[in-house]
Amino acid sequence: MISIIIPVLNEADGIVSQLDYLLASSNSNHISEIIIVDGGSEDATVDLVAKFIAQNISATTNLLLLSSERGRAKQMNKGVKKATGSVLYFLHADSFPPKGFDDFILEQVAQGNRAGCFQMKFDSNHWWLRLAGWLTRFRWRACRGGDQSQYITKELFEEIGGFDESYTIYEDNILINELYRRNEFVVIRKSLTTSCRLYKKKGVWRLQYHFWAIYVKKFFGADADELYRYYKKNIAS
Repeated sequence: MISIIIPVLNEADGIVSQLDYLLASSNSNHISEIIIVDGGSEDATVDLVAKFIAQNISATTNLLLLSSERGRAKQMNKGVKKATGSVLYFLHADSFPPKGFDDFILEQVAQGNRAGCFQMKFDSNHWWLRLAGWLTRFRWRACRGGDQSQYITKELFEEIGGFDESYTIYEDNILINELYRRNEFVVIRKSLTTSCRLYKKKGVWRLQYHFWAIYVKKFFGADADELYRYYKKNIAS
């Protein structure tokens, strides 16, 4: 059984569409619950999720809404504490996995592959974003990121110690680095679609440059605080 964990912060524009999609695109017999963990949204996210849960109270799939301190690592770790499935599936609120994603994940787990992600495509025809998405089909470490989602058995997640909460950003990559170090990672050759909204807001080349800069800074030893300062100055501002 799979526990889906979605950290959210001000996702009122799309969270209901995502939840509808997840219920329609998976087998409820495979899903223990969908856990939405809010990090202090200031828009209508919490109200919309609560309303959606109330409207789907008879659904076979359990839906849970939790509150947490802000920070995806903290939010996702809190979600894990409520998860009852033996497989955890971490998903960004603007990413839509392929239909039947639960079958694809469980097939990999049955084959002994305890962690991995889907290949990815952006909802954009920009040539660079199309290329960046195409490259995610390869197992190269540099092509990984949280937007591709992350499945991992609960057993392996607990062996690693969960997400490192000292990282306000880059927490997905810290976990992925550890999985690569253990040779515990596969790429499922089915496409997840993720939003290019931040690229539209910041500009493709500007944002890509800053993402590369963060990656390089971490490679050369930058700590969690330095990465967050750079992110706040150049991306979040």
